[in-house]
This record gives sequence, C-alpha cells and structure tokens, in this order.
Amino acid sequence: MNQMLCEHIFPSNQRLQLVQGDITVERVDAIVNAANAYLQHGGGVAGVIARKGGPIIQLESNRWVQQQGPVTHAEPAFTSGGNLPCRYVLHAVGPVWGEGEEDQKLFQAVSGSLKLADRLGVSSIAFPAISTGIFGFPKQRAAEIIFRAISEYFQDIPQSGVGLVRLTLFDDPTMIAFVEEWQALGWGKDN
Repeated sequence: MNQMLCEHIFPSNQRLQLVQGDITVERVDAIVNAANAYLQHGGGVAGVIARKGGPIIQLESNRWVQQQGPVTHAEPAFTSGGNLPCRYVLHAVGPVWGEGEEDQKLFQAVSGSLKLADRLGVSSIAFPAISTGIFGFPKQRAAEIIFRAISEYFQDIPQSGVGLVRLTLFDDPTMIAFVEEWQALGWGKDN
C-alpha cells in the first residue's frame, strides 16, 4: 500500500505530495511513465507500467510513434491507462545522464507532462522519479529539478486544473534523496 510522507500546498492551492510505493496502483487521473523516444516499454518503470497496464499500452504507444514520430522531452505522448486504475498514461521522455543538457530536458519533461495533463482535463497526476533509474540521472539533482518544474508551473499557471501532483517513489534511496531536497526547500512534513 502506498504511503504519503509529505504534502506541500502552493499559494494557488495545488497540492504536491511525496508518496512511497507503486505508481501503478495510484488512484489518480493520470500517471507519468518515464519513457524513451520510441515508447518501447521494456525495462524500469516503463516495463512495469506496460506489464500491469496490459498490451493495449504498448499497442497505443506503437500507434503514437507511427503517426506522430518519436516523442520529445518537451512534448510527452499519452495512451489510455489500460488495466491500470488511471484514465491516462503520459509518456515523458527523460534524459539519459551524460547525453548533454540533462537538467533542461528533465525540466521540460515534467513541465510538458503538466501541460498535457491540463489539456486532457486531468485533475490528479502521479510522477515517478523520471530518469533516476536506468537512465542514471543523480537522484538529488533530479529531485531539485522536478520540484522546481512543478513549482514554476503552478506559479506561472495558477489556474491549472491539476489540483494534485503525487511523486510516487519506489525505492528507499530515491525517497531519501527527494525527502532531503524537500527539507532543503524548507517545506515541512505537512505544509
């Protein structure tokens, strides 16, 4: 069972929560998949989402790439949630550590996912720690960028229909890095 550890409420009343657990069981409108540009969901978070969501996610992903081409960092793709409890899976392409301009690409992946969520009428969304697994992005650095992207999005678009963002983190090292960055921002356990 997923456990919420911290919550921050922005001046625009949007909520950001840190959750430890499994993103595939989150009861939100959309979850974000840490994808590659060709939406081949073989390993990491993408593999788990594709397996638990069923073959429809890969079929819809293949169709997306055939029709739209490879997915960019700034413009995520989306599919249905398949067998998952969410309506949508947003496929955000995170950077591979060492490819160059990683910070900017990660920021774009998070911001682009929030923009897409707004276009789809999503009011709640769960993100994984994009790029911190098999793509090798340093966890603490990713936490700072992800928090900044979410904060700036809500500062720039306070009327966003996205009322709840959950960062659903699976393993202890990732959770520790994100909690440390959360505390460095001065966000308490419940503010």
